[in-house]
Amino acid sequence: MLLALDIGNSNVTIGVFDNEHIVATWRLATDAHRQPDEYALQLKNLLPMKGIGVEQIDGVVLCSVVPPLTAVFEDACGFLFGIQPLVVGTGTRTGVRVRYDNPRDVGADRVVDAVAAYSLYGGPCIVVDFGTATVFDAISIEGEYLGGAIAPGLGVSAESLYAATSQLRRVELVAPPAAIGKNTAHSIQSGLLFGYTGLVEHMVKLYKQEMDSPNATVIATGGLAPIIAERTDIFTHVNEELTLQGLQLVFELNREPYSRTDTAGSDS
Repeated sequence: MLLALDIGNSNVTIGVFDNEHIVATWRLATDAHRQPDEYALQLKNLLPMKGIGVEQIDGVVLCSVVPPLTAVFEDACGFLFGIQPLVVGTGTRTGVRVRYDNPRDVGADRVVDAVAAYSLYGGPCIVVDFGTATVFDAISIEGEYLGGAIAPGLGVSAESLYAATSQLRRVELVAPPAAIGKNTAHSIQSGLLFGYTGLVEHMVKLYKQEMDSPNATVIATGGLAPIIAERTDIFTHVNEELTLQGLQLVFELNREPYSRTDTAGSDS
């Protein structure tokens, strides 16, 4: 089985694959202060919850936008599984040609999303990833990564609004009864939910125009994707596991030598 880890600024998304099929997923809060032993213990305790033994993991792949945690998870996985994880980054075979001015500037998670989107849905396509940031990525009909856009995420915007004002409070990220709020909570919810829906719809419209692809497939992913997807019909697919699926595909392109050794730490 393959363990896939998407280390984001807010969450660590974890998936286990049996061949190409995902059989378990979890989300952990990102904590850059935790030590390898702590994350190894968390992983060891999570796997049995889905009937998976540590000894069944024979490969690990990860992408990370939190550099301090990359080495932490490498150490944790080496300790727990006895294997060296494949860390997706510059030089990793992905099958995607990056058309950015400087390809090294593109986050590994964005390239992995492109791999999965093109493999699953073909091109041209647009990926909207709702995480700490809301990220828009464009993939050509040939599967090339064309570029993207980055906006503050929905949760970040809500928290910034609370932190930067004296009288506004935190609100639940749910849609209010109407766009015209009749109280402060509904007014904030309207600005966040309906405002972000408008942002997404307009960005997708611009992408389709610039790509000259009015029928481009549009995929929503990330933990907050369903919240916006409920408000619009702009998305062709909602796939919260897109990044994990991309990691599995990249692992298959780079499988050797990232496999369990004879000295695996299955009893750790």
